[in-house]
Amino acid sequence: MEVDGTLLTMLGIAAGILILMGWVEQIYKGYKTKRLKDVSKFLMIFIAAGSILWLIYGIIVEDIFIVGTNMAGLILMIIVLGMKKRYDMQARTP
Repeated sequence: MEVDGTLLTMLGIAAGILILMGWVEQIYKGYKTKRLKDVSKFLMIFIAAGSILWLIYGIIVEDIFIVGTNMAGLILMIIVLGMKKRYDMQARTP
C-alpha cells in the first residue's frame, strides 16, 4: 500500500502539535497556579529519554518533523522541570 507524501506530512505535523500541546498546557497551568508538585520527575525523565532516542532516530533518518517535534518537546520539558523545581522550593520556604 502506497501512502501519499502530503498525507504523511500532515499526519506528522498533527502528531507533533498534539504532543507539544500537552506540555504547553502543563506550562500554562503551572504558571497560573504556581504549583507543579503533582508532576512526576520520573515521568519527565522517561519521556525525555524517549525524546532523545526519537531525536537521534530522526537525525539518522533525516526526518525534520521527528527532529523538530522532539527538540521542541525537550525544550518544553526543560521549562516544566525548571518551573517544578522553582515552585517546589518556594513551597518549602516559609
